[in-house]
Amino acid sequence: MNRKMKRIATGVLGGVMAFSLAACGGNASPGGSTAAGGGGSTDSGKSGGATIELAISKSSQDSAFVQQDLLDAFEKETGIKVNLQLLPAEQTATVLQTKLAVDETPDIVQYNLASATTDLNLERNFEILDDEPWVSRLENKEVLSAYGHVYSFHVSQDTGMQGVVYNKDIFKELGLTVPTNYDEFLAVCEKIKAAGIIPVFMPYKDNWAANVWPAAAFADYADKNDPTLFDDINANKKKWSDVPEFANILQQQYEIYEKGYTNGDILSDSYDMAVGKFLNKEVAMMFMGDWLIQNVNDNDPDMNLGLFPIPYAPDAKLGASPLGGQLFIPKKAKHMEEAKKFLDYVSRKDVAQPIVDKQKYVSIFSDVTTPELPAYKQEIVDNYITPKKTVLTVDAHMLVDRSELYRLLQDEFAGGIDAQGVLKDWDTKFAQLMQDKGEAGF
Repeated sequence: MNRKMKRIATGVLGGVMAFSLAACGGNASPGGSTAAGGGGSTDSGKSGGATIELAISKSSQDSAFVQQDLLDAFEKETGIKVNLQLLPAEQTATVLQTKLAVDETPDIVQYNLASATTDLNLERNFEILDDEPWVSRLENKEVLSAYGHVYSFHVSQDTGMQGVVYNKDIFKELGLTVPTNYDEFLAVCEKIKAAGIIPVFMPYKDNWAANVWPAAAFADYADKNDPTLFDDINANKKKWSDVPEFANILQQQYEIYEKGYTNGDILSDSYDMAVGKFLNKEVAMMFMGDWLIQNVNDNDPDMNLGLFPIPYAPDAKLGASPLGGQLFIPKKAKHMEEAKKFLDYVSRKDVAQPIVDKQKYVSIFSDVTTPELPAYKQEIVDNYITPKKTVLTVDAHMLVDRSELYRLLQDEFAGGIDAQGVLKDWDTKFAQLMQDKGEAGF
């Protein structure tokens, strides 16, 4: 594995394993403690009415770090106002790249650590946070680290799990069991369709959603059959199109659509429709992460959803995506001190505990208690994380921006290209992106 990405991937995997330990050891906290902890609840000092800019994708407006009550409380205590820069979801990386290049730098950026290393030139553009006071309280600082340093902030160490989200009640009503291979999955889809329910919701207007099936399946295939595969691809010793199973995996996902087991307007339907589709029991399954289950349960706690691995082959592992939604401080932030005060504030026990409780996070701080986990998450811990049946998705191994791959996956469903064509075209784009980054072998 590439040296830099190995450090990131190892940290993420450590977070997945720590998730099990923290989940089993945490006890529920009744509403969150108000006692000062770590950074303490001492007044952090007024800052003369400064306004800091926090840049975040429009698709992430539900982030715990940008809720208005939190921002208001921070301003009341410190005199520092937080102004949100909402970036177009499909152009977040491009807009941030431009801002960092022309010195229109936000004071704080919310992004994904693994993606920041490839999209935003983490080492060049962002502050190392090793010496911040909250770092000493981290239970698992690796999930916030890259290249041996803490670059990001979060109150959680919980990585997202990716697979097939499914309605357990529909499965029970139809006498279905969780499929363990592709043929079984097709049989399940046929029975669900016969019952008048859409088996799989594909919201591929948002092209990133088309990557959930291959991201987990590619990684599981490599883990079982060729552990050095991504090292070889990143060194230009092998190409994506050299792996026949990759084309088969893409073809499987297309076949599910082709057989009529999905919504008809997959290129018009978007992710923001997913919660409603599940709440109305219009659909039974979706290739997605466990965050969707939480979103559905936030609207209806009685919804009985679960998650199982992408069934491209027997005994597949559950995909583990890198921790996302971290906060970063650019080196050229105009209000560096105030930005760091915001992280100090959110890290405090009296502030972090209510966030962790509400979001059902696995706490990353030694003095902030992990609440009792929702049933679906505890099931994931028991069935996949504890017995080590998880694998880091391809996202953890990619060294370049994946946007073009997502567009190619869309093109496959539009009928303009086949599975092998997706891989060949991605080989060309991937090589150019790697060359642009100056990676050896390209």
